[in-house]
Amino acid sequence: MTDNFFDIVAARFPADADAPFIELESGRRYSYRDLKEISGRYARLLAGLGVAKGDRVAVQVDKSAEAVFLYLACLRAGAAYLPLNTAYTKAEVGYFLGDAQPRIFVCTPASAAALADTAAAAGVGTLLTLGIDGDGTLPERAAGLDAEFATVPCAADDLAAILYTSGTTGRSKGAMMSHRNLSSNAATLHRIWGFRPDDLLLHALPIFHTHGLFVATNCVLLNGTGMLFLPKFDADAVFRLLPRATVMMGVPTFYTRLLADPRLTPEAAAHMRLFISGSAPLLADTHREFRARTGHAILERYGMTETGMLTSNPLDGERIPGTVGFPLPEVSVRVVDEKTGEPVADGGIGVLEVKGPNVFSGYWRMPEKTAQEFRPGGWFITGDVGRIDGRGYVHIIGRAKDLVISGGFNVYPKEVETAIDAIDGVVESAVIGVPHPDFGEAVVAVVLRRPGSDAVDEAAVIRACKEQLANFKVPKAVDFVEELPRNAMGKVQKNLLRETYRGLFGG
Repeated sequence: MTDNFFDIVAARFPADADAPFIELESGRRYSYRDLKEISGRYARLLAGLGVAKGDRVAVQVDKSAEAVFLYLACLRAGAAYLPLNTAYTKAEVGYFLGDAQPRIFVCTPASAAALADTAAAAGVGTLLTLGIDGDGTLPERAAGLDAEFATVPCAADDLAAILYTSGTTGRSKGAMMSHRNLSSNAATLHRIWGFRPDDLLLHALPIFHTHGLFVATNCVLLNGTGMLFLPKFDADAVFRLLPRATVMMGVPTFYTRLLADPRLTPEAAAHMRLFISGSAPLLADTHREFRARTGHAILERYGMTETGMLTSNPLDGERIPGTVGFPLPEVSVRVVDEKTGEPVADGGIGVLEVKGPNVFSGYWRMPEKTAQEFRPGGWFITGDVGRIDGRGYVHIIGRAKDLVISGGFNVYPKEVETAIDAIDGVVESAVIGVPHPDFGEAVVAVVLRRPGSDAVDEAAVIRACKEQLANFKVPKAVDFVEELPRNAMGKVQKNLLRETYRGLFGG
């Protein structure tokens, strides 16, 4: 067996190949036999289309069982899987395709006509389609192929995936994840979260980023068990399935919406073993209220696109509201002074730096940016501000960078500001994140207009943003001001803006 992550999880698949792997909301079930056969045919199609070890396969499709099989097919073919948020616009997709230069791009049947020119302009060799019901040219062309496929041998450091992440400056960066990154993190999480042979995961997350794919799905694969696969979070579906499930992973928004529903009772959650939260900070009040309503203490953990998971509250032990628990086994976390890089005194506040087998190898074709983000000794600078208390629990205080996390999705302000500043009549804008009871943070735009440009109102700004950006990046509110607060160097003081608008949504 090689270090290819598919080989690692395949060794843990159930002896009974007909054991269930994915059950859809419709009731349709896919077994581990289906997993092997469909991913085998997809891998054979990819190889037949010229995909070789290290080639990229970009994918922007709706959540489906076949999308998971395509991810596994890429691993089997030795390709790097590149999932793209389904909300990304044509312009955004064009950037990703041009930067990653994938050999194949897979999109939905409905978007193929609109994206064909984009893919061609980026030099993509083949465009395939995959629909939510398993339709499209990908499954059609793979249908008659031999399902047996010998997994391409990969070393631990070989590229397994590229996930694009946002910063506060410049364009999105492609975090390169190796087979070791995926396998080490999945094995650790599987162990510390106590996965059992009878576990059934309730999966309502998207599968185009770390949480839904590399945390939730990979743990299930390593456990050789099944998951109840919802296309998105829906309270009615969740309450219907909770009596069957044992584990649920979600973003804080999921839990605030469950708390808003009178059906959330101890009885509704009686069959559950574990609720896990991540992707955005879980408010301490949400943690306490959920425990009071259900008897379950949500297990909060902390991670990044570039690192997978880094810390976790304990399975057995006190899960403290407002903390993200302890560093994972084999993961080192330290708190340093942002300017000097020197460790701060015990209990002090500073920037979190991490290292371990889960930490990515660098940004795709950005060696200078990669070098900037690492300290000597392999320490990755997370950009998050935190502290480690006397008991070893990690506390996230904020972010050194202005990254906004809304509903679990990263939004970098500069991109939104660029779209707003291009509007005729706008002098300048400042985009910030403010507390929101549902999304964790909401994107808010503070705009300076030219005199006489009253036609530039909130609706106009939001409309312009929607034409350029994915919906999760579009401001939830727009305010117009006479001037923006600046420091002596002329830089907009976003910390003052965040304080000014902190209570906008009742936060």
